[in-house]
Amino acid sequence: MNLIKYTSLLLSVFVLSISGFAQEQQTEEKQTGHTNENKFRQLYDEFATPNVYRTASGAPGHQYYQNTADYEMDITLDDENTRLYGKETITYNNNSPNKLDYLWVMLDQNVRAKDSPAKERNSSEFAPVTPAGSFVNSHMKADFDGGFNIKKVHQDGEPLPYTINYTMMRVDLAEPLMPGDSFEFSIEWDYLINNHTVNGGRSGYEYFEEDDNRAYVMAQFFPRMAVYNDKEGWQNYQFWGSGEWSLPFGSYDVKITVPEDHILDATGKLQNRKEVFSQVMLDRFEKAKSSYDEPVVIVTEEEAIANEKMNATKTKTWEFKADMVRDFGFATSRKFIWDMMAVKVGDKDVMAVSLYPKEGNPLWEDWSTRAVASTLETYSSFTFEYPYHKAISVHAKSQGMEYPMICWNYGRPNEEGFISDRVKFGMMSVIIHEIGHNFFPMIVNSDERQWGWMDEGLNTFMQYLSEQEFAEKYPEVLKGNNQTYEKYPSRRGEPSKIVNYMKGNQEYISPIMTNPEQVYQLGNNAYGKPATALNILRETVMGHDLFDYSFKTFAQRWKFKHPTPEDFFRTMEDASAVELDWYWRGWFYTTDYVDIGIEDVKNYFITSNPTVEGKALLARYGIEDPANDPRTEDAVYLLTADSESFEASMKEGDPLENAPKLQEYLMDNFTQQEINEMKQPKHIYEITFNKPGGLVMPIIVEFQYADGTSETIKYPVQVWRKNDAEVKKAIFSEKEIVKMIVDPQQETADVDTSNNTWPREEKVSEFDSFKEGQ
Repeated sequence: MNLIKYTSLLLSVFVLSISGFAQEQQTEEKQTGHTNENKFRQLYDEFATPNVYRTASGAPGHQYYQNTADYEMDITLDDENTRLYGKETITYNNNSPNKLDYLWVMLDQNVRAKDSPAKERNSSEFAPVTPAGSFVNSHMKADFDGGFNIKKVHQDGEPLPYTINYTMMRVDLAEPLMPGDSFEFSIEWDYLINNHTVNGGRSGYEYFEEDDNRAYVMAQFFPRMAVYNDKEGWQNYQFWGSGEWSLPFGSYDVKITVPEDHILDATGKLQNRKEVFSQVMLDRFEKAKSSYDEPVVIVTEEEAIANEKMNATKTKTWEFKADMVRDFGFATSRKFIWDMMAVKVGDKDVMAVSLYPKEGNPLWEDWSTRAVASTLETYSSFTFEYPYHKAISVHAKSQGMEYPMICWNYGRPNEEGFISDRVKFGMMSVIIHEIGHNFFPMIVNSDERQWGWMDEGLNTFMQYLSEQEFAEKYPEVLKGNNQTYEKYPSRRGEPSKIVNYMKGNQEYISPIMTNPEQVYQLGNNAYGKPATALNILRETVMGHDLFDYSFKTFAQRWKFKHPTPEDFFRTMEDASAVELDWYWRGWFYTTDYVDIGIEDVKNYFITSNPTVEGKALLARYGIEDPANDPRTEDAVYLLTADSESFEASMKEGDPLENAPKLQEYLMDNFTQQEINEMKQPKHIYEITFNKPGGLVMPIIVEFQYADGTSETIKYPVQVWRKNDAEVKKAIFSEKEIVKMIVDPQQETADVDTSNNTWPREEKVSEFDSFKEGQ
């Protein structure tokens, strides 16, 4: 028999017969007022007022605009001196309703300039004991002298005035750039490329001493236009290293000159394939275009090893064009193995591509391109069909970074060729994550400089779903070195994985809605917690259908546009009819955590005789003799086993036998058929749930019965709306409850499960456990 849930039945049975009595007098003492601190209050104070650019529904407004920037570039890579030389012409299109007196250009390489303030942005100290290598790297190495060397900023050869402020460059205009107009100007520059394995950074090169070669993964290599929009004006917040980028969409025409023995791929469509490919490579490429199950090798490992020894002095130029992208990256090396396969996305074919040195094998040849293809399929099903013609995974030591159509990822066997489970799953996960960034933020183009979680958190959530689907498509990946995993061991996304962070020291935890430069633990704050919050929202609060529809609505509304957090929050509610202000406020605007427990359970019995407790309650209403007062002639009473009025016989037989007045009421007011259809519970409980944690969440309870059966009930989160500390639930059950467990599947990230069970389970200490084992 099902558990009978009545939220107010106790009151209706116990207090109904005195419902006409005088109410308690209100205190005459004046009380101090307070502001609305209810967890369910509207988010109007936190949200900006909707306008013609962004609507209250979370959709772009009818006057939404975004400026664009088009680039023509000539890039030369000097491999011998590890230097990059560039020339670019930028056409900036002012689609805003405002005139612009100047333009802001980002110079992110300046974070690595010798005098960069970013190098001194954190406190530093000496540890009494430090490994020699760490001491040398931290305190004895010469500073790397990177940063852009801006040689010329001009328009048709005429110099333009400009001012460099750290990582931002202001280009002053002789005349304001009016709405609807464009401005074309050029920049020439060069810079020393960093070794990213030594000097850090999200791009650069890795040097392979054994064969005297480098593998380059190149990004932020050119001066890029900043975003101008309705929310920030110019987004010219400096680049300090953690907050990433806010970039306009545009078209790119890029020519890249490298040594002729290099293998290169980049954002955009290759324009001169016949010039840079050999005939053998062209034949293999044609085969790859129709291979949907197995990658086709374009450059083999044997050919890559032969290339390592060439050290060509001549050069080759590769040309790429791309439309509606927000950035550009490329990778090049004579060490690269190259493979590809086709993946069907909607009604078109997309090429899944991998570039990697021999040091990545056999791990990369087995799994990289397959992971790319699977990710494109999963993300496309949850958001929108991947619009570009290819997606590239490039192997680079200690890297995990994304750009349109291309990303670099870590993970390689050790020198003996051993591949640990950690390395294998880490490599697969970073590829899924970075390929997924094509959707967030390369297409759903959020402001990473301000809101790191909008790309990292949304993407990590989608990464979790993609990892699970990847293992379903390729179950052989679950076979580890010493075990076979039941499911893909995702690092983030499952509620249990964020518990330690959320219950940690509050001095080192920031709300999700914090600029990336100001958070203490960026991985947990921008990746783990928002991904977990979305996973719980999908699994526990909204359900798959409502969540998936709303999430897809957001992605499709804002693809190739610039959404804000409010646009996401509003769309999720608008498309689902689920009120979520309480969820956004708790999970995203605070550092509260989940802790819901069972504080008390009372077992009640019914009687028609005035009980000690009943008399005390009625006395508050002026009824001193309930047995002879006509106002309580049909009253029934509830009592517990520890009540002074309790009799052992009450535990036996039908509970209605102990309440003749209740039986009389039924006979007088209902037909026999109606009475027969009524559930007549044998067990009555009152459960008190408490909430030591700050977050309100649905209360999920598993009830286990004496007959061995069980069922799970979920009380809606609104149960906390009028009492943020505790909630009571009256339970009428035909079966005896022997155990109750709050959050039995650990789906809410409850930080303390010691209070989740009734009867309370006594946990044996580690010391007592140790003693018992002696």
